[in-house]
Amino acid sequence: MGQPAIRSPSFSCLWCGRSWTVRGPDDLEGWARLCPDCLGKAGDNEFLRFRLRAALEARGAAANPSPPTVTSGPTDPDLIAYYDARAPEYDDWYLRRGRYEHGPIHDTAWNAELDAAGRWLDSLPLRGRVVELAAGTGWWSPLLASKASELSMYDAAEAPLSRARERLVAHGLRAHLHVRDAWAPPEGDPADALFAGFWLSHVERARTADFLQVAGRWLAPGGRIVLIDSLPDPRSGAVDHPAPSADRSVRRLADGREFTITKVYRTPDEIAAAMNAAGFGDVAVTTTGRFFVLATAILAERQAGRHSRATSSPNSLRGTGTA
Repeated sequence: MGQPAIRSPSFSCLWCGRSWTVRGPDDLEGWARLCPDCLGKAGDNEFLRFRLRAALEARGAAANPSPPTVTSGPTDPDLIAYYDARAPEYDDWYLRRGRYEHGPIHDTAWNAELDAAGRWLDSLPLRGRVVELAAGTGWWSPLLASKASELSMYDAAEAPLSRARERLVAHGLRAHLHVRDAWAPPEGDPADALFAGFWLSHVERARTADFLQVAGRWLAPGGRIVLIDSLPDPRSGAVDHPAPSADRSVRRLADGREFTITKVYRTPDEIAAAMNAAGFGDVAVTTTGRFFVLATAILAERQAGRHSRATSSPNSLRGTGTA
């Protein structure tokens, strides 16, 4: 993603969670996404200092814009905008609330399979440093944080990541939060495991190998990749969602806004073949039945280190949530 920007006049402070409304486009609090109290403590805290520096740079860049650069890597801006807008209602999908209710029979089946996916994830030997890409509102993050010695969460959309932070705080758990594209180069120490929930289905078919290559670059030799994603059941989405077509899906929010996004439903065999082709070993792909596909594999030592890593990123936003 590009430099931080003011997406709305109101926001929740990325450090303390306090609601704040900016006074104008030059308001530094808006660029930093920090309330005045936290911004005033920047001299005492590494994360707050980072946000202050990033805000000053972003505000300066906005005042003197340079021509845009075109890259093939980052996530579709429409997808980011969709998840930013959907953040307040995203968990309705998991919880089968509102437009996602499909009656007691189907909702009971959904809940049973969601529980099965959670038990499967909990059964995996995830430890050490775990990276979660496209973390969203953090539905799986408390489980990951409870198993890992360090959890680093990344998402290109800021609003859902703020809700993920609230979820971790409510569980008394810690994680590093980064507003950063899933396609960005890896940063930090090699991870022992990488998890992505419902992200692979937003990767275009032609870019499947590219994403698995990015995932492999995050991992240490012998590191584990873990994916949970959707199967194409018509009762998985909202009752007012049109049927997807040609790997595209029209998504309608509760307020009536519509977004057209990439949504690719891959079969277990397709995922397994892609993982094997990318050089992963011990590939295991299964389903819960109707709604979810579950995949895991191990990075072979010969694949590790094939690509360079980033030691830092100007587009990352790092913070820690605690109870």
